[in-house]
Amino acid sequence: MAKSEIQLLEFEKPLQELYDKIEKLRALQESNKLDMAEEIKMVGKRIEAARHEIFSRLNPSQIVQVARCLQRPTTLEYCDMIFEDFEELHGDRNFADDPAIVTGVAKLDGRSVVVIGHQKGHSTKELIARNFGLANPEGYRKALRIMRLAERYNKPIISLIDTQGAHPGIGAEERGQAEAIAKNLREMAELTVPFISVITGEGGSGGALGICMGNRVMMLEFSIYSVISPEGCASILFRNAARANEAAVAMRITAKDLLELGVIDEIIKEPVGGAHQDPKLAAKNIKTAVLKQLEPLLTLSHRELIADRYNKYRKMGIFNE
Repeated sequence: MAKSEIQLLEFEKPLQELYDKIEKLRALQESNKLDMAEEIKMVGKRIEAARHEIFSRLNPSQIVQVARCLQRPTTLEYCDMIFEDFEELHGDRNFADDPAIVTGVAKLDGRSVVVIGHQKGHSTKELIARNFGLANPEGYRKALRIMRLAERYNKPIISLIDTQGAHPGIGAEERGQAEAIAKNLREMAELTVPFISVITGEGGSGGALGICMGNRVMMLEFSIYSVISPEGCASILFRNAARANEAAVAMRITAKDLLELGVIDEIIKEPVGGAHQDPKLAAKNIKTAVLKQLEPLLTLSHRELIADRYNKYRKMGIFNE
């Protein structure tokens, strides 16, 4: 990886010295026509070992940083790597097309499916074009239109979630943001087709829930899923957004915590250092997990799929003391 491509997160800064060493070895190799391949390979192995050590003991606030990393693959990139023949469908047939949510039809291992997901971006220009993945009501209505299309033609639904939340703007509220999300929740509960949701980055509040009420919900290893951001929680509970790290621990928003609580069904392993370090491997792991979860759902009747979804969410929040 060239030095210009290296974008380390705050807790990865100890790796910077090793990356600098690789750059010096490459410069020496080029200027003096020396073969430094073996030395470069050895430093690369040290980087991988150090990264593995760092990522094996991440705390919740560090996982939040990984989940928000702009280098992580987007929904459209996953569509190219996981599905075949993806064809995007636009518009809610009511107001507009929302670029923060992408929808379409595709094939998954030869089977026709419907895909829905939040779309962010890597650069400032891409983020602005996609409204930072913050969907408006028309985005949720577009998603619902595509869900109904899936139901009409008996196609499984795969949703990929990566958003801080729904767009909080005045226009969104005027066009019925709360109603759009609430309606999606009601309609998703009664879908008669298999529905699998994967949280690939941030799963924030109602913005995530609006397309996430699957029969099975999975999370990438370094993603998060919460009712509110750690900063928002700290502002409300502690009157101090600077205590976001403390809130992140208390909220139990990591994949490991949510699997223990029964909120999600599976954790999908990420490459060492996060999905952005090896997007193809991350996509392969997602595809394998989706196919595994989808197979038994395909044997259920329409009535059984609804009951399966009902029972999943009915069991949440029940504890024995």
